[in-house]
Amino acid sequence: MILRDKPGLWELLLATRGSIILNILPQLAVVSGFALLVMLADRYWRPLTHTSIAPFTVFGIALSLFLGFRNNAAYDRWWEARRLWGQLIADLRSLGRETDLFLTARERRQRVLRLALAFMHRHRTNLRRSSDDRASGWVADLPEGPHPPCTALDAIGVELAQAAREGALDGYGQRALAQRLAAISYAQAGCERLANTPLPYVYSLLIFRTVWLYCLLVPFGLIDTAGWLTPVFSGVIAYVFFGLAEVTEELGHPFGSTPNCLPLDAMCRTVEISLAPHLGIPAPEPVKPMDFLLT
Repeated sequence: MILRDKPGLWELLLATRGSIILNILPQLAVVSGFALLVMLADRYWRPLTHTSIAPFTVFGIALSLFLGFRNNAAYDRWWEARRLWGQLIADLRSLGRETDLFLTARERRQRVLRLALAFMHRHRTNLRRSSDDRASGWVADLPEGPHPPCTALDAIGVELAQAAREGALDGYGQRALAQRLAAISYAQAGCERLANTPLPYVYSLLIFRTVWLYCLLVPFGLIDTAGWLTPVFSGVIAYVFFGLAEVTEELGHPFGSTPNCLPLDAMCRTVEISLAPHLGIPAPEPVKPMDFLLT
């Protein structure tokens, strides 16, 4: 996630961190180069068909509406993912307080909270389809299992069941902690639903085909009115449409590693800071943005 104040004019023109300009630079080069070839062919080879700009105006409005619809759908996915992770943070903070209330044995209480932190890191790596060993830093003897995040949650359930059998957890505490684990599982399932169910591929296919078609045809409507500036205007039009399409692709995958995705590392660190007092350890430093990028 990009964290920075509103940039000034110079920074606005030159900023690349968080921008999609580098991702779509090849498309801009192709469209502008094609527009230049059209101009050269029209001037020095043979006159080409000059069309009115009116059809492109109607076509462009329809394409803009469709891109706006898809962009809204992608942002809804991004925002829902952020809400689910906010719920996870709140539930794990509440779990820390509830273990203090209901679990009297210090060793078991700390075991449950360390398993909860291991779950957060395993959930993060599962969503990002990456691998690191930060979860083992909290619980070294936790097996991977077929689904590593659920293995951590199952281990918490085993600890609570053992405490109940030993009489160290009363019925009210069992109910409260079981409901807390259920809420965590619900948020986990919501995140996995977003990660495993992308926007329909047919939308992406239709968008990119239509954008390419529009951007390659628009020079024929600009030859009369824009003249030698046709490649410039074609590049600007391509920047708008390809840029919107690329932004939608990034927002549609909120758990990825691109600059505009959610800062899962920072949110896991937030949970570590919140649970540190319950574990009796010093709180780690918050994750800070580097070059305006918070991971």
